[in-house]
Amino acid sequence: MSGTAADQGVEATTETAPVRAGEELDWPRLESFLREHVDGLEGEFSVLQFPRGSANLTYQVTIGDTRLVVRRPPLGQVAPGAHDMVREHRVLSRLHAEYDRAPRALALCEDVDVIGAPFLVSEYRSGVVIWGEIPESMTHRPDAGRAVGFAVVEALADLHEVDAESVGLGDLGRPGGYLGRQVDGWLKRWSAVAEEGKDVLTVVGARLRELLPDRASGAIIHNDFKIDNCQFTPGDPDRVTSVFDWDMTTLGDPLADVGTLLNYWPEDGVEAAIAVPGLDRLGLPSKAELVERYAQRRGLDLSREDLLWYEALGCWKTAVIMQQLYMRWVRGESTDPRMAERGGPVVSLAERALNLLDGVQPHGRNLS
Repeated sequence: MSGTAADQGVEATTETAPVRAGEELDWPRLESFLREHVDGLEGEFSVLQFPRGSANLTYQVTIGDTRLVVRRPPLGQVAPGAHDMVREHRVLSRLHAEYDRAPRALALCEDVDVIGAPFLVSEYRSGVVIWGEIPESMTHRPDAGRAVGFAVVEALADLHEVDAESVGLGDLGRPGGYLGRQVDGWLKRWSAVAEEGKDVLTVVGARLRELLPDRASGAIIHNDFKIDNCQFTPGDPDRVTSVFDWDMTTLGDPLADVGTLLNYWPEDGVEAAIAVPGLDRLGLPSKAELVERYAQRRGLDLSREDLLWYEALGCWKTAVIMQQLYMRWVRGESTDPRMAERGGPVVSLAERALNLLDGVQPHGRNLS
C-alpha cells in the first residue's frame, strides 16, 4: 500500500508534518525506485514532510521499519548551481568516514522522470533540532543554551579541520578565487530576481568586491551552517550529532562559514539577519564568544572585527535568498504561504550588510 503517512495514520513528530498541498510527488514511482536501489526495504510505504525548510523539499519516507530522507530541489525555476543533489550525494557518500556528523548517502537518482527532479536518498537520524526554545529534554541544564551554542561552533571548526583529500573530496571545488566567485555569482543571482526599489543589494555586492579579503584556503565548507541545520541527541546539548543541508558544500575560505553562522546568530541590541524567532532568549553565547571558541578550536588568532566582511557577505547572501524565495511565490512556484513574506526584510538586510562593511579595513591583516 502506498500513500502519505497521514493517509495511513502515521503520527507526525514536531519535525515532520503531512505533505504540504502542491508539494506531493509521484509516490508510486518514488517507492519503486527506493525498493530497487536501497537494500532491505520491506513493508508498507508512507511519507511525511520536513516542513520548516524554505527551499529544498525534504521528506521522511518510511518503508516498514526503515525511515529514509529524500531531498529534491524546490519546484519551479532554480538558480544555476543551486540545490545540487548530485553534489550533496557526493559529499555525503564520503564525508561521514571522517566527520561522523554527516549523514550517509544511500542513493542518488538523476532521472527527472521519477519525481520531476534529481533527488538524494540518505539515512534518517533521530534527534532534536533547536528552533526557538530549548527542548524539554535539555531544560535540566541551566546552561543548556550556552552549551548548544558552543557545540554548534565546535561542529563547524571540526568540519574545517577535515582533510579534503583524505575523504576523496580534494577536487570538490577550486579554492583559489573562491571569495571573488561568491560575490560575482550572487550578484548574478540577484540580477535574476531584482525588483525596483531594492538597488541597495547591487551596492552591497560592489562594496564586497572592493573590500575582498586576500585569502586562499581549501577547507571543506558547508556554505549554510546555522543552528537549525544541526541536530542533537535529546538531553545532551554538548555535542552536535548531525549536520544537514550539504548541497552547497565546496572547497574555499572557511571564514565564510563562520560569517554565515554569525549572520544568523542573535546578539543583544542588534537584530540577527534571519535568526529563528526565540533564539535571542535561549541564553546562547555572544558572537565574540563564538569567534573565540572557533579560533581556540582551530588554533587561530582571530577576533570578531576580523570577520566583519564575512558576516556582511553572509547577510547579503541571505537577502538574495529571501528575494529568490519571495519571487517563487510571486511566480506561483510555491504553495508555502511563508514565502509571501520573504521579500519584506530584503532591503533592511542589505543595509545591515553595508553597516558591517563600514567597519572593514581595506587590505586588513592576513588571517591565513
